[in-house]
Amino acid sequence: MTDIDKPAAGEQRAPSVGPDAIRAIPVRHYGRYVTAVIAIAILVAIVYAFSQGQINWHAVPDYFFDDRIMTGVGKTLLLTVLSMVIGIVGGIVLAVMRLSKNPVTSSIAWFYIWFFRGTPVLVQLFLWFNLGLVFEYINLMPFYKDYWSNFMTPLLTALLGLGLNEAAYMAEICRAGLLAVDEGQTEAAHALGMSHSKTLRRIVIPQAMRVIVPPTGNEVINMLKTTSLVAAVQYPELFRFAQDIGQNSGAPVEMYFLAAAWYLIMTSVLSVGQYYIERYYARGSSRQLPPTPWQKVRANMLSLGRPKGGMA
Repeated sequence: MTDIDKPAAGEQRAPSVGPDAIRAIPVRHYGRYVTAVIAIAILVAIVYAFSQGQINWHAVPDYFFDDRIMTGVGKTLLLTVLSMVIGIVGGIVLAVMRLSKNPVTSSIAWFYIWFFRGTPVLVQLFLWFNLGLVFEYINLMPFYKDYWSNFMTPLLTALLGLGLNEAAYMAEICRAGLLAVDEGQTEAAHALGMSHSKTLRRIVIPQAMRVIVPPTGNEVINMLKTTSLVAAVQYPELFRFAQDIGQNSGAPVEMYFLAAAWYLIMTSVLSVGQYYIERYYARGSSRQLPPTPWQKVRANMLSLGRPKGGMA
């Protein structure tokens, strides 16, 4: 301590006083309260309007587990799975063709994607269903020959209309995933002596799945809902059975609500499955995996029981 810093004789140094504690005042978000009140008011108005309508709500639980409805649910799921298998397999093939250095295969893939993405699914379904007006027979030489009407059944029409259309979208999704993988990965694999096909299977595709899985999950959910269009080509699925029951029971609107409830249940289950698949493929890119729904619930419950301003 220097002479300047030393206190004079008989003089006492005043104790040092620290800065006052900062009192944080939260910002008031009045706009949030206003929009919340408006949203609740609109929701209450919609619920009240439907409660005043002449709707026989008892018909929904009466037919919810009807044999015809359950058969329609099963056929909807079957059609979704088969159409997505066709779409995914076809999409992978088209994506590889599109990325090929061969101009012929690349052009064919581009034309396929351009045509099927540029025309509505319903138009494609009617086109397949009515080709019997153009071709009386289908003749595959020594393998198969029959009338077109016998060959093009409603199930085959639905699979071709949905699956081939989905292949065009899956091709672009797969192509985006493959292009997202750094080219150095492929070059390193080739330097190790791996063939092009083995490089795709072992190096490129596993890394591309992180990009491919989220939009593919959306396509599966969209496919489940798009299956309702095949009722126009006489294939009996959930929507078609709900229509038939509504016409026979005199409760068509109620059966539409029933079909909507089943679609919501199935899409919700698929959404949960999509979340866990995305979480699985995020292991190689994220340091910390996102919490599962159960982990989020536990964290929220623990935060509610934790006192303010301190740890539990």
